[in-house]
Amino acid sequence: MVLYRRDTTPGATWFFTLALANRKSDVLTARVDLLRASFAHVMRLHPWRIEAIVILPDHLHALCTLPPGDADFAVRWRLIKSGFSRALPLTEVLTRSREHKAERGIWQRRYWEHRIRDDADFARHVDYIHHNPRKHGHVARVIDWPWSSFHRYVAAGLLPADWAGDDEDIAGEWL
Repeated sequence: MVLYRRDTTPGATWFFTLALANRKSDVLTARVDLLRASFAHVMRLHPWRIEAIVILPDHLHALCTLPPGDADFAVRWRLIKSGFSRALPLTEVLTRSREHKAERGIWQRRYWEHRIRDDADFARHVDYIHHNPRKHGHVARVIDWPWSSFHRYVAAGLLPADWAGDDEDIAGEWL
């Protein structure tokens, strides 16, 4: 088994990408109610601050800050993923490996994380998160994607509603 090295800086801010096993699925947006409930349940048990988030049909990106002294983002994602999976009806085809490990076939087993280094890194990742639905062709304007913290940023006056409008060529500016 591969041993992954993970940064375990307590109280840090992290950028995460989690994807479904079936990248053609739309279950994250189709059942966003279950995903929100799983997040809410886990956040009551293991608080952290979600700085920015976007839910796409087959994956999500989140920028999260852990409390001081806490570096255990792995338990949070394990509980969120398993809570969401348990709430779904069993319809997916399971591989022998997943059957043997009593896993559902909803999520990819791993996820990607990056510890945020400074304010510029933070800003780049917030922009990446908010632009992602447009990047994937789901919307022409960022504001039109409903499952994004972009709306919270607009309401707080941090970004204009027409940020990354539909006639800008900004493809080269993203991570």
